[in-house]
Amino acid sequence: MLVKWIRCSVVDRRGFERGQRKWAGLLGEPGFRGQGGGWSRLRPGVAHVFSFWESRAFYDSFMARSHDRLAAAQSGTYTGAQVKLFDYRFDVKTGFEPRFTDADVVRVAHSRIREDRVEHYALMQEKVWNPAMAGSPGMVRGLFGEAAGNEFVVLSMWQSAAEHGKYRAERVERLALRAQLAADVVGLTGDVVDLEGGWTV
Repeated sequence: MLVKWIRCSVVDRRGFERGQRKWAGLLGEPGFRGQGGGWSRLRPGVAHVFSFWESRAFYDSFMARSHDRLAAAQSGTYTGAQVKLFDYRFDVKTGFEPRFTDADVVRVAHSRIREDRVEHYALMQEKVWNPAMAGSPGMVRGLFGEAAGNEFVVLSMWQSAAEHGKYRAERVERLALRAQLAADVVGLTGDVVDLEGGWTV
């Protein structure tokens, strides 16, 4: 599965939201699995959208045919869109599906990893981070994805920001030490996204 993460700095919020609903036109596209997104809790005016495709070939076909027509509805409503593509590697918890209806918040963590530490980082994700997240009340589902250049994304869906906040406060520092995160990571950024129901396709 291919995971697309888009981050936009929005200048016309109402226009952007109106345009976002037009992406319902993705339904019926070959290989399309689902899309959702919302507003950053941490950065005013920043929107995140996550979309999922069965494969790169289906995604490339869509980009060549239908993308520009759907995207036209949001023209001029944002500046500086950053787009990243990741290949799905494994679930966080079990049975990841690109559904957004049973979660209120998505946490996105994006990391660049030292080349000689990539295997260690992926192993720690599986053995340390995943069990801790999967065992946290309010964590619904998630995935671990990889891109070229030793870049990784962890997407986790939560029932509420409060549940995610409890997990962060109680466990993250301890887990980071156990996973030797500082030795693996060159750069780490992230955000917490309030999902907008009208953006779900």
